[in-house]
Amino acid sequence: MTMSKHNFKPVDSSRVSISQLMQPSHSNFGGKIHGGYILSLMDQIAFACASKHSEAYCVTASVDTVDFLNPIEIGELVTMKASVNYVGRTSMVVGIRVESENIQTGTVKHCNSSYFTMVAKDDNGKTVDVPGLILNDKTEVKRFLKAIKRKDTKIHRQQEFNSDSFAPGNYIEDLKGYKIKIELPESI
Repeated sequence: MTMSKHNFKPVDSSRVSISQLMQPSHSNFGGKIHGGYILSLMDQIAFACASKHSEAYCVTASVDTVDFLNPIEIGELVTMKASVNYVGRTSMVVGIRVESENIQTGTVKHCNSSYFTMVAKDDNGKTVDVPGLILNDKTEVKRFLKAIKRKDTKIHRQQEFNSDSFAPGNYIEDLKGYKIKIELPESI
């Protein structure tokens, strides 16, 4: 049943989970699974989750916070879980959790959590409105609020550092203690 674009959908209706066995062809020169390969899988699951929620083709607009917490080994089973954490007018933030499991011992590691902003498009490449989000529990409300805070922080950071009035001299104290040598002309 296709829902009108002006309806609301529960988070559960678009959750996606995938699992894949990591093979030697997925490894980097250090013998661990290549981060770029994991990012590619994450982009695929973000697309699937966002498209399922929006009932439209979706493109990746941005990726926020990709911290590789634990390495993934060859032979481990990687599971990715995705859900829509936030919706705007035409965009969605898809939260993704990546875990790896040693299938011989059953040991599970949290490897990564990330946030992909996806935008819904029509057949002509124009943005389209997405359904609203029904939040059914405390975790879903928390994830929505965290997405708002990340968005607000990003906007504030862009305004602060992209403005014509940015003056590096105003931040000299903030930079003390970092492994840098500052050699600015006196006029800055």
